[in-house]
Amino acid sequence: MSRARTATQLIFLVCGLGMSSWAPMIPLAKDRLALNDANLGLLLLLLGGGSMLMMPISGWLVNRFGSRLVMACAALVMALVLPLLLILSSTTAMAVTLFIFGSSIGTIDVAMNAHGVQVQNLFGRPIMSSLHGLFSVGGLFGSLGLGSLMKLGLNPVYAIVSIAVLMILITLTQYKKLFPLELEQQAIAKFSASDERPATVNRRFNWMHSSVLYLGLLCFAIFLAEGAILDWSAIFLRDIKGVTAEFAGAGYAAFSIAMATMRLAGDKLVASLTSKIVVVGGSVLGAVGLSLAVLSPWVVGAMLGFVLLGLGVANIVPVFFSEAGRLPGIPPTTSLPAITTIGYTGLLTGPALLGFIAHHFSLSIAFGFIILLLVVVAVSYGIKGAAN
Repeated sequence: MSRARTATQLIFLVCGLGMSSWAPMIPLAKDRLALNDANLGLLLLLLGGGSMLMMPISGWLVNRFGSRLVMACAALVMALVLPLLLILSSTTAMAVTLFIFGSSIGTIDVAMNAHGVQVQNLFGRPIMSSLHGLFSVGGLFGSLGLGSLMKLGLNPVYAIVSIAVLMILITLTQYKKLFPLELEQQAIAKFSASDERPATVNRRFNWMHSSVLYLGLLCFAIFLAEGAILDWSAIFLRDIKGVTAEFAGAGYAAFSIAMATMRLAGDKLVASLTSKIVVVGGSVLGAVGLSLAVLSPWVVGAMLGFVLLGLGVANIVPVFFSEAGRLPGIPPTTSLPAITTIGYTGLLTGPALLGFIAHHFSLSIAFGFIILLLVVVAVSYGIKGAAN
């Protein structure tokens, strides 16, 4: 069982590594294709579009072929496509490749979370936080790795190929350690047999089940907060707090390190506390942290606020995913794609919504909207409580 847990963690690492390696290539792609900001934004939508399209389909694929095979195929596609994003000089070819890249991300995201839930069910104690912690670690290495290799004098193409080869090696070496379809079905059957709650009768409309929608909307709020820091923290520090452009990315770095650290320690935290404490307490801490970032007149205060936000929200989504995998009468291959799709809608569309608010009011007001959403998550989950 521990081998399956480690293998699943490494697949999460591969996903984070692949996703974040694209970020340093975006400015290079913009210059190579001679795109303005508007056209670049449209191009980037194709990545999100591919991801969103595949998330619902991935649930069927996992149910039909097992998450192990789906994860491995998606990871290999992601790794093989990644170097192309650095060398393609045709906008059309880049658009198609980004769509495929996004599709692989959406597919592996659903499959690895579905697999993680089944490993957790058989493991007998929380592991989802550590899985997402390895995803965050992969994100840090990916965002910094390509640039670091290039600074060491390695040709950019060789650098990204090295990262892609590492992703392929990890995937192939861990494949046999992951659960086959038969063992996943045993895990589902084991949990279903021990679940005394009444099952949902109409499975065709499980996506519209109140528990699925509820968790999906909560994920939407938390993912929106994460997307806001990814896309707007640097601008906030530069334009509002007066930080120089060279150090404007420090806010997201502080947020990411805090989140990765908290997720790696999160399994013990979740095991020792209740889901309600983790979600409510984390949302409140995140709201306090972002409030500090907005209201503090000092840059140090803003940075501390981003750290508190990362610590607060780190383990909320893993709790939601764990809960989604245990909803009575709804298989994880239905519930997880549903809440993942709804959640990622917040990650993809949220920054645009914040941009609209910032344009008509201010970026501080836009961040205030995120604070309000975190408070709503805390109050809502505090009243409703965990479904399990």
